[in-house]
Amino acid sequence: MTARLLIVGPQGSGKGTQGVRVGDALGIAVVSTGDVFRAHVKEGTELGLQVTSILDAGDLVPDELTSAVVRDRLGQADAADGFLLDGYPRNLAQVMHLDQFLGGRDEKLDAVIALIVPRNESVARLTARAAEQGRTDDTEEAIATRLGIYERETAPILDVYRTRGIVDEIDGVGTLDEVTARIFAALEARGIVAPSAV
Repeated sequence: MTARLLIVGPQGSGKGTQGVRVGDALGIAVVSTGDVFRAHVKEGTELGLQVTSILDAGDLVPDELTSAVVRDRLGQADAADGFLLDGYPRNLAQVMHLDQFLGGRDEKLDAVIALIVPRNESVARLTARAAEQGRTDDTEEAIATRLGIYERETAPILDVYRTRGIVDEIDGVGTLDEVTARIFAALEARGIVAPSAV
């Protein structure tokens, strides 16, 4: 079946892991902005070189370039029958870019999975992950900064999608399997069912 989904949640919400689970179960491409950027950089594409020069200068990748990278990825064959976006759109400008792109293909998002995790839970998870992986850049201050950016820039996109009636708020606290089950229950209520469950 065709499904065009977006998964949104603060750092530490588990959206990367849950996104892969949902994509695998539905048989749709998982399009993680970070992975797509890394692939372009690794392959030395024109987009990859642009991204590298921006990041090397310590700047953020501008919305236009991010949107161009995502459009390129969604134009690939494996995304023709559906996709799950992770990490894009990140702000209201990118929502507009995605609307224009999908509108040009006579498509729209079917559902937005919003993982709801309290701030203190996100901080605890990220701090634990940093300790496990020896990530010295994940200080409490750095984590708080990233969560602040999410709250200011990304959380508002949910208001746009709420007005369209496509947001499913999922309690992101619990075991991996519990959260996955909640996601699939919400998707099934919209008629989006994994092929193995049909």
